Amino acid sequence: MPTDTSSGALPARAHLAPVPGEPVLDVVIPVFNEEKDLGPCVRRLHDHLTRTFPYPFRITIADNASTDRTPEVAAALAATVDGVRSSRLEEKGRGRALRTVWSRSEAPVLAYMDVDLSTDLNALLPLVAPLISGHSDLAIGTRLARSSRVVRGAKREFVSRAYNLLLRSSLAARFSDAQCGFKAIRREVAQRLLPLVEDSGWFFDTEMLVLAERAGLRIHEVPVDWVDDPDSTVHIVSTATEDLKGMWRVGRALAVGALPLDRLARPFGDDPRDRSALPGVPRGLARQLLGFCVIGVLSTLGYLALYSLFRLGAGPQLANAGALLVSAVANTAANRRLTFGVRGRERAVRHQAQGLVVFGVGLALTSGSLAALGAATHRPAHSTELAVLITANLAATVLRFLLFRAWVFPERRATPAKDDTR
Repeated sequence: MPTDTSSGALPARAHLAPVPGEPVLDVVIPVFNEEKDLGPCVRRLHDHLTRTFPYPFRITIADNASTDRTPEVAAALAATVDGVRSSRLEEKGRGRALRTVWSRSEAPVLAYMDVDLSTDLNALLPLVAPLISGHSDLAIGTRLARSSRVVRGAKREFVSRAYNLLLRSSLAARFSDAQCGFKAIRREVAQRLLPLVEDSGWFFDTEMLVLAERAGLRIHEVPVDWVDDPDSTVHIVSTATEDLKGMWRVGRALAVGALPLDRLARPFGDDPRDRSALPGVPRGLARQLLGFCVIGVLSTLGYLALYSLFRLGAGPQLANAGALLVSAVANTAANRRLTFGVRGRERAVRHQAQGLVVFGVGLALTSGSLAALGAATHRPAHSTELAVLITANLAATVLRFLLFRAWVFPERRATPAKDDTR
């Protein structure tokens, strides 16, 4: 799979048509020193897929630099079990293994599961079916749904729920279970998404899910039955430390708009928020108005606080200009990212320059209002000044939204897709 980082949105999702002789599903099993469990795991999974999966499949063993007999066991399985292959990596890391194998696979649906098969295999077909049908982009098993049945100790239960609670509070994640080793992704999504994921360890799939969700991709969740493996080799403390570092890195990148998530956008019909394909219907107008109003309220409060602060040492006109300038820069940056969904650093300077022109319009309205107030009243009260500024700012806000939408952040026209007659 090429690491395509070119611009342009993803194509519309479509039902996957099987190609004779080619696997529809590639299930990856990442392993490190699993000579004991690998054979029973692969044979059980192969038997289950043979009996229940209606499409051709492949099982790929991804050996993470094992030092025991795991490579020999994997090679023997690949030689004796139909549809099984093995891949050897000289460096450890679950994320590195998944990235390597998924990047090389030609199967349209890519999945992985842990070698201990803690997850009931009856959830595998429900996991990948929405990806095959074209309904969803990614799918995950969740142990935290009400209908899931889970057997594990109190310590792991606490760690899992605390981790997902932290994800929700710090990165606003809405998926329920980031750590369950039972996930799948469509190949064309992986082509665009994997180059954006930096982690090569246990945080890999969490980072993948966070970025996919922020880009508006559809994540399907399947409640699973899950039994804890008492012999698991995962080190909780070191893994938690790396996960916290990963959360900080991803959160910072999202906050500054450093990730080109627009490459993962879906056309209308897949993502209901994108209405550009409907003639006469403004794209996301209601959502943009709501976001603009929320940012506008916060900006106005910040502007009034700055004006009151600057007024202690300057005249009303200078205090107004300084407060409006600072709040305008922050307002433009917030609306760029949150209201109009512009990510990355491309044209950021130009947008701020255009925002300053819009700021000039607001400055003219507010300064003119202060000048009129000064002409009418020799020494107006501070409360009167604030009331006049609020009124002038309301008028400037309406004009600012119209200018932002039509000039600073105009709607991008979708390029008609070429007819694929293959």
